[in-house]
Amino acid sequence: MGKRYLIDTNVVIDFLVNRLSPKGRKLVAHCIDDDPCISVISKIELLGFRLVTTEIKDFVKSSLVIGLTDEIIDQTISLRKTYRIQLPDAVIASTAIVSGLTVLTRNFSDFKRIKDLNVLDLNKN
Repeated sequence: MGKRYLIDTNVVIDFLVNRLSPKGRKLVAHCIDDDPCISVISKIELLGFRLVTTEIKDFVKSSLVIGLTDEIIDQTISLRKTYRIQLPDAVIASTAIVSGLTVLTRNFSDFKRIKDLNVLDLNKN
């Protein structure tokens, strides 16, 4: 098994509506085939839309949803104090750091300043 990824909410949505580049789409498809991982925040965001498609429900159901642990909570608090980022982004970043995952995102600017976080910007892929 190669590098493991935490898929950001925006990537899931853009994948399902075919808004990713061919290279980005291929990478996300590989992640989905290889046991997709999302943060509990992404689950809340994806299933919290007024109209939730069957595709989104199926994606969430097939994903490993990483919940909040004391370690992720402590890391989130630290990131919020250090970088003054929004809570959902801090939870996603903390989940990736604690779990040893790379964040797949299309909102690189949300994460670019965070030390010790591996991020792959799908806008460049």
